[in-house]
Amino acid sequence: MPLLTLLSDPSARDLSRTTPSEVAGTEVAGEPRWLRPGSAVQVPVGPRMRLDEDLWTTWQARGVDVVLQPDGARRRRVLLADMDSTMIQQECIDELAAHAGVGEQVAGITARAMNGELDFAGALHERVALLRGLPVGVVDTVLADRITPTPGGAELLATMAAAGGYAALVSGGFTLFTRVVAERLGFDEHRANTLEVADGRLTGRVVLPVVGQEAKLRALEEICARLGLGPEDVVAVGDGANDLPMLRAAGLGVALHAKPAVARQVPVRVNHGDLTAVLYLQGYAEDEFVRP
Repeated sequence: MPLLTLLSDPSARDLSRTTPSEVAGTEVAGEPRWLRPGSAVQVPVGPRMRLDEDLWTTWQARGVDVVLQPDGARRRRVLLADMDSTMIQQECIDELAAHAGVGEQVAGITARAMNGELDFAGALHERVALLRGLPVGVVDTVLADRITPTPGGAELLATMAAAGGYAALVSGGFTLFTRVVAERLGFDEHRANTLEVADGRLTGRVVLPVVGQEAKLRALEEICARLGLGPEDVVAVGDGANDLPMLRAAGLGVALHAKPAVARQVPVRVNHGDLTAVLYLQGYAEDEFVRP
């Protein structure tokens, strides 16, 4: 039986006065299960239930994310996650650019690339070139002063790990950041681009090959093959255009606070919840979360 999940900002508990029948109407086919009182609930619905754009938009305006999933097992064995603006709240290249005095220029390119308006590799090379001469030690400063984890990320990693899951951080950003973020949050592996460094300074070049959307999809395929699993066993989460192939291939692909061009192409969209939404969408209740 299909399941309808309603999610709101965990701090607001906006669902406290909402009933699933307001969304699903006569298609409600069972009792609601509150995964977190006031902010996450799932309800069985009939096979004729359709989540069209008008219905989704109506509930978005009320601060509620609505997701319709088919019947079947929902708990996944593998987590593949983007880093920038997904597992962390910043874009690392933009933070480096601010130190190099080219923050606005680089941020504009980043926004267009993540919305799919620019070729990712070309935009990456263009932005990295503007960082030439920046001391590599600035990375440590940015990590200490500017990088903050997205709420719910630690619970997501710890809960899936406790259930025997495997987690990979797969980023179009840089290994100088992913190695630290992966260790802090508990990822099993990380993949990202390597910035070329000479004499303690960035050269303005990326070591080839570029980790973009093809590499993210390849990571999904390679990890599944290594673990003897299939794409249906994967939950992927990201926000940018280079995440699209990964999100589409995964059994559950979640567009988290995604760029408009990405949100239009991914059925599972979370705009009001945090990373705990990825657990709720797998059927975990709050009292099952592992707190690191």
